[in-house]
Amino acid sequence: IGPFEIHKTAFELFDGKIQVAWYGILIAVGMVLAFVYALSRAKFEGIKSDDMVDLALFILIFSIIGARLYYVIFPPEGVSYIAKGGTFWQNVWGTIVNVASIWEGGLAIFGGLIAGFIVTLIVARHKKIRFPVLLDTVAPSLLLAQAVGRWGNFMNGEAHGYETDVAWRMGLKVGTSYIEVHPTFLYESLWNIIGFAILAATYKKKKFNGQIFYSYMIWYGLGRAWIEGLRTDSLYLFDWTIGGAPIRVSQALSAVMVLVSAFLLVWNLWVKPHRPEELYVNIVAAREAEKAEEKDKASEE
Repeated sequence: IGPFEIHKTAFELFDGKIQVAWYGILIAVGMVLAFVYALSRAKFEGIKSDDMVDLALFILIFSIIGARLYYVIFPPEGVSYIAKGGTFWQNVWGTIVNVASIWEGGLAIFGGLIAGFIVTLIVARHKKIRFPVLLDTVAPSLLLAQAVGRWGNFMNGEAHGYETDVAWRMGLKVGTSYIEVHPTFLYESLWNIIGFAILAATYKKKKFNGQIFYSYMIWYGLGRAWIEGLRTDSLYLFDWTIGGAPIRVSQALSAVMVLVSAFLLVWNLWVKPHRPEELYVNIVAAREAEKAEEKDKASEE
């Protein structure tokens, strides 16, 4: 197989003045598919579609900001993009400019996930929806969006791994050189598709609110910790090291995600199990049944 030379631009508008990249198209497709699936989960949980639309809009905006901010704080090679030198306010302004310069490239999924988590918490409190329930509705959709979005990395020829001779290696042209590398974008895409299938199949069998989200954190965290170790473009935890080796921030965060989520999952399933009537979907069903009963009584009178 020859070197990877697919053009990054899908098509052009206005005589080439506007270029639409495959990366953006694939990210958009992933978001749309995720939103459609999340709506189906919301309907099952008794959450209004309008509330999900509001949540999606806020997540879209702030996840991009969070993804860029994460990249600025923890850049490749441990070289900080945060402005340094000058007065405090010059430093702050320089950092804001770096975060806003999305066109220069550099978005990190973990930053988007953290921002999305915070936005979901705020929306849940504002709309009086149970936070763990809202997380459950979104979690499987995240894996679906990430699985599709990773192919945007393929189109850009990025997020690949070290050179290898495995049978499924990917050829890549870098400058004037040709290398064969681990297709880590593919590893993560397949891992996320499998995870999505598992969560989708077990969603209606969950025992407590938040179980699907914790399962997502464990599945994605395990996969990301493994795959991150193969990548050549990792973001690093400043200039910190362990045994002389730099710390990949996404691996460290993945490990924390897995440990915390595994503890909470075990605690809620076996140490302090929940009753079926505590599930939000059952609470909503009970409310609807009560309203129907009251309506029947009123009609009889």
